[in-house]
Amino acid sequence: MVGDERAAVLEVAEQAKVAARELLLATRAKKDEALLAMADALRADAPEIELANREDVAEAKANGTSAALIDRLTLDFLRIESLALALVAVAALDDPIGEVIRGWRVPNGLQITQVRVPLGVVGMIFEARPNVTVDAAALCIKSGNAVLLRGSSSAKRTNQALVSSMRRGLEKVGLSTALIALVPGDTHESVKHLMTARGLVDVLVPRGGAELIKGVVDEATVPVLETGVGNCHIYVDRDVDIDLATRLVVNSKAQRVSVCNAAETLLVHEDVAKDFMPIAMAALAEANVTIHGCERTKPFAADAGATFVPVTDDDWAAEYYSLDLAVGVVDSLDDAIGHIQRWSSGHTDAIYSDSNEAIEEFLGRVDAAAVIVNASTRFTDGGEFGFGAEIGISTQKLHARGPMGLTELTTTKYVVRGDGQVRE
Repeated sequence: MVGDERAAVLEVAEQAKVAARELLLATRAKKDEALLAMADALRADAPEIELANREDVAEAKANGTSAALIDRLTLDFLRIESLALALVAVAALDDPIGEVIRGWRVPNGLQITQVRVPLGVVGMIFEARPNVTVDAAALCIKSGNAVLLRGSSSAKRTNQALVSSMRRGLEKVGLSTALIALVPGDTHESVKHLMTARGLVDVLVPRGGAELIKGVVDEATVPVLETGVGNCHIYVDRDVDIDLATRLVVNSKAQRVSVCNAAETLLVHEDVAKDFMPIAMAALAEANVTIHGCERTKPFAADAGATFVPVTDDDWAAEYYSLDLAVGVVDSLDDAIGHIQRWSSGHTDAIYSDSNEAIEEFLGRVDAAAVIVNASTRFTDGGEFGFGAEIGISTQKLHARGPMGLTELTTTKYVVRGDGQVRE
């Protein structure tokens, strides 16, 4: 049985490899036509997709799945339309394939150019996020790659419906349906077969919680483009517009809690705490945010009627995915940066300040994939960055960092043109 499952996974990977090679010759017009056909298919199949998703959501609720994960899993007609619009948006983007990165001529007359090419076959391993199914397919097709999708069992019906619909779009324009495929099998063994299909799968992208990402990084023999968890920090400086900062803090934390760019920690300079904290705590209490605070935070939370619990090291390290926020009053900008350097996951960290000096020091010393000045942390997102969609947000430093769009799904090769040169 295990051998049969492995054979099935490798067969799908082999088909994807062949399809990816065929896609190398596809023009931008053909790829864009495919994306638009996929969008049309999603819209046409929306009732069937929504029905499949309702069944997944009902089962997830019965299994006691958290509200945050239920939110990520849920697709209604508006969210299906947003998935279709993402396909349209990616179609409108420039095609990175064939872009000349640099070029030069060496003394012997050889002309050398470095050009963008696809990675080949991309394996996606992700949790109950149906939007990833469509975003990954869109970005991979546009960048000339095939994609193998291994979502969690909690979204099985939804992913099957989405992939079936998008494959119908590919078929309509004459491209191989093997370019978008679900990995066969429901067990962890099927995931292992994907992670060890070196030579067939060119890169893996895990997207989900810390445990999933660590498991893929530790077990894979295929190269991994590592995405990271989002323990995102906000620092409110001593020189700040209090009303603006309050609005940004509430949006960063409470606009949507089930996403990796939601704020998890708030640090406030002691010189502004007496003016900022009463207003901010009241606004967070109104948004039903529970404060996991230090001793200096406690009286402000109490006066505002906010739910308060003492902060722990686990809180400073947490990615909550809920209406919880770790809050601390710090003595200085230096203390805030030191706290961030210790606890941040390197995803997104923000400063709210009117001091150019403080901002520049923060930007220079905070090492994260995205460092934000006077804006919500919720903007660390491929769509918001103008990428059309994202395949994930990388917190590593090799190949790609931050939201990964089309360019991050390419590599390069050197094209060397000569007219008979030989090496002496």
